[in-house]
Parts: sequence; structure tokens; C-alpha cells
Amino acid sequence: MNTPRQPADDAPDTQQILARAAERLPAGADGRRPYAGDVTPSEAWQLIGRPGVHFIDVRSPEEHRYVGHVPGSALVVWRGTSDEQVDQFVKELAERAAPDEVLLLLCRSGVRSVRAATAATARGFSRACNILEGFEGKLDANGQRGHIDGWRKTGLPWKQD
Repeated sequence: MNTPRQPADDAPDTQQILARAAERLPAGADGRRPYAGDVTPSEAWQLIGRPGVHFIDVRSPEEHRYVGHVPGSALVVWRGTSDEQVDQFVKELAERAAPDEVLLLLCRSGVRSVRAATAATARGFSRACNILEGFEGKLDANGQRGHIDGWRKTGLPWKQD
């Protein structure tokens, strides 16, 4: 379930945001992209609540609950180390969204969500997007996240249980 939000009158439409996301992800030698594109945290926030857009957190239940999560995000854990785990992930996505709907995938730093978006795309989800920077962002010089970039650093809404 996504948090209902009304886009501001001057907010870009969904297709404009998705076009920018696709431009950030270069096509391979065959001209295809491994997934639909990379959205910034701010763009993802603008898309929440729009028809046909699903915000999916792919982190572990512990990360989602204790580190924090975006209000209204659905938890669909990416384990993705075997075909069976990928099948389970895609099955859970299909319970939440149609293959032609927009999936905004978020993890801790943007690594798992890229893998999840790539797998979802390979299994028929044509509009799976990675959210750049993840929830916590890159490690800083002290080995800590949340100080350089990421959802929380951007100052977008989030909560902890």
C-alpha cells in the first residue's frame, strides 16, 4: 500500500520522471537496458501514490523495521541467490503489481535494488526501477552510512518501528 499523495501542479508527470530515469541507465551493446531506469530519491517521492506506481523495499525485515523505512512502502525481500529465491521474489511482486506497472525498488545502498530490478525485468516486469543511493547511501570515511547520500540524508519522510 502506498501513501496517498497528490503531485504538485508543477510536478513532472510520471512519464517525464521515467524518461529521465531511463536516460541515467545506459543501454548495453544490444541496445537494451537491464531494467527501466534509475530514479533519484526525490523523484521516487514524487511518484508515490500515483496510479500504477508501487514502492517496494527489498531489504530484510530487520532493516525495514529497525533501520527505518518509507511510509507506505511494501516489503518484498530480495534474497536472489538462487533461481527459487528469484522465483519467490517475482511471485511476491506479482501479488502486488501488474507486469506493466511501475516498481520503485529501494534497498540499503542501491546494490540489491539493481539486482532485484534486473531480475524483475528479466521475468516480465517492464517498468522496474532502481532508487539511486538506497535508504542509507554510501559508506563514508568512517565506514558509516547516512552521511553522504541516500533517502534519509535527502530528508524525505521515513520512520522506524
